[in-house]
Amino acid sequence: MYKEFVALPPPKRKFCQECQQLLLISEWERHSGHPVLSDISAAQLRRPTQLLSALENKKTNAQYLFTDRSCHFLLDLLVAQGFRRVLCVGTPRLHELIQLEEKISMKSLLLDIDFRYSQFYPKEGFCHYNMFNHYFFAGEAASRVCEEFLQEDQGGPAVLVADPPFGGLVEALASSFQKLMAMWKLPILWIFPYFFEPRILEFFPSFTMLDYQVDYDNHALYKHGKRGRKQSPVRIFTNLSPRSIVLPAEEGYRFCPLCQRYVSNDNRHCDTCHSCTSKDGRRWTHCNLCKKCVKPSWLHCSICNRCALPAHPCKGAQAGCFVCGEADHKRTTCPNRQRTCRVDR
Repeated sequence: MYKEFVALPPPKRKFCQECQQLLLISEWERHSGHPVLSDISAAQLRRPTQLLSALENKKTNAQYLFTDRSCHFLLDLLVAQGFRRVLCVGTPRLHELIQLEEKISMKSLLLDIDFRYSQFYPKEGFCHYNMFNHYFFAGEAASRVCEEFLQEDQGGPAVLVADPPFGGLVEALASSFQKLMAMWKLPILWIFPYFFEPRILEFFPSFTMLDYQVDYDNHALYKHGKRGRKQSPVRIFTNLSPRSIVLPAEEGYRFCPLCQRYVSNDNRHCDTCHSCTSKDGRRWTHCNLCKKCVKPSWLHCSICNRCALPAHPCKGAQAGCFVCGEADHKRTTCPNRQRTCRVDR
């Protein structure tokens, strides 16, 4: 299909927007009542993410496509690390960009649940794949394509970049990624929200979460440049050395000499925790009672014996002071308020 369509002259290249399908001449009549794009150029064929409509099943195959900013950051990172081959799992836009960049010596293979991409790439460039159960839909033949890709160039430097749907089970994803990594001792960049860090570290304890905020074109909330709680929660988890990954200073990142890694400007080093502790890009506060740093909007609740939002459903009485539990004053006038939480800079 791919080679036959590419061989057509541009005026005879058509794409059915309703069926999301490239049309050969023999298929024109069946799609005559559908909205159809004509004169599909070679440039359009090389950017399938701009032709195809994104899938919207949030749990299993929601497609949130990297912005150009995030995509170019990932590509620059891979080039700086010296990788020659990239296994793109659920990252069609990164795969697309690698194919477009003729100046770099890098190859990529896309593994994706969306079979529509098979129209745009030869079998050596795309495998229909389910990352939740490590299933190649074309069976052993597709698995061999993946293995042969990783063994090209005498097994030169290769890396796995994965961007799973955020509703997926971490355990299932970890199992699949471990199987892919075992094919050729692959390092990995796993793109996922920061609040899954404890679960990911259960399966990959050597991983580090980078401060870099990944953003998406077609997601209203996951956008770079917002402030406070509205910042993108999506991060990169990796077993590469965080010291070697330079985050762009012009986007608000700096190097922490104590942690030996790049962090966001508001992520301040805590002398008590001995690390830059913020997960969400805001400056976190150290709680002496909890013995850890917490979000700036949290306060220590003496009834629950932990830090939480002031309006949390407390297991004790709701009347009185949130900080110390006494009934004769509120938290704003509590003498213990400043003693329980402080900022380490």
